[in-house]
Amino acid sequence: MNLRRQPGEALWRRIEKLLAGEINSGELTPGNRLPTEPALMERFGVSRATVRQALGSLERRGLVHAEQGRGTFVGPRRLSYSLSERTRFSRNLIEQGFEPSGRLLFERVIPAGPVVGARLAVPDWQSVSHRHGIGEADGIPIELADVFVPIDRFPDWPAVKAQHVTYTAAFAHYGVRDYRRLSTRIEARMPTEEEAALLDQPVTSPVFVMTRVDADPDGRPILYGHALWCADRVTFDIEEIRSQAHRTSA
Repeated sequence: MNLRRQPGEALWRRIEKLLAGEINSGELTPGNRLPTEPALMERFGVSRATVRQALGSLERRGLVHAEQGRGTFVGPRRLSYSLSERTRFSRNLIEQGFEPSGRLLFERVIPAGPVVGARLAVPDWQSVSHRHGIGEADGIPIELADVFVPIDRFPDWPAVKAQHVTYTAAFAHYGVRDYRRLSTRIEARMPTEEEAALLDQPVTSPVFVMTRVDADPDGRPILYGHALWCADRVTFDIEEIRSQAHRTSA
């Protein structure tokens, strides 16, 4: 296949789109090694520099990753996400050399409703902040999250959270300087087309569904979260969580 230049579109961009299409359609599956640079040069009839530009862009998008001496593989470098009593998103990423970031898609104040109210131990009618956004590692989406915080406990939460990068810092603003994971539940399913698009992953790749409740030192719930995690990009490392009685007697 010899690609012809199209007005206003570089050859490397066309190669990127073709390979991305093969990945998103499932023709190239996670873990598969891509053809070598010489093979791609021959396939598309382009120079090595053009192939490298296309592969570099795919890697920045998290669709492929390069391994020294082994080649380029479908899927990004996998993150090992530690789950413990004091799980913190930013710390988890930084400790593994990833740059944490995120994109807020929307935030609104709504009635808790029966599900969120039960998790946060508040009446159904009570107001909660609902934040919907994407968590990223090195600019690559890894989770699509919905987070709920009770407004009666944390008044003006949307404005306060906007001033702080992390939830830890935002809670500290209200005097809650520590919190712990009260519960975590993980399931798996296939994403919808919209979810896959937001996570920039193939619709044929599964997602982990994590629900969690975080509580202050007195055990009072302060945050309920529901998130989809890219199964091809993340593994969970579950650390031992000892009971309060065990910690007291130790």
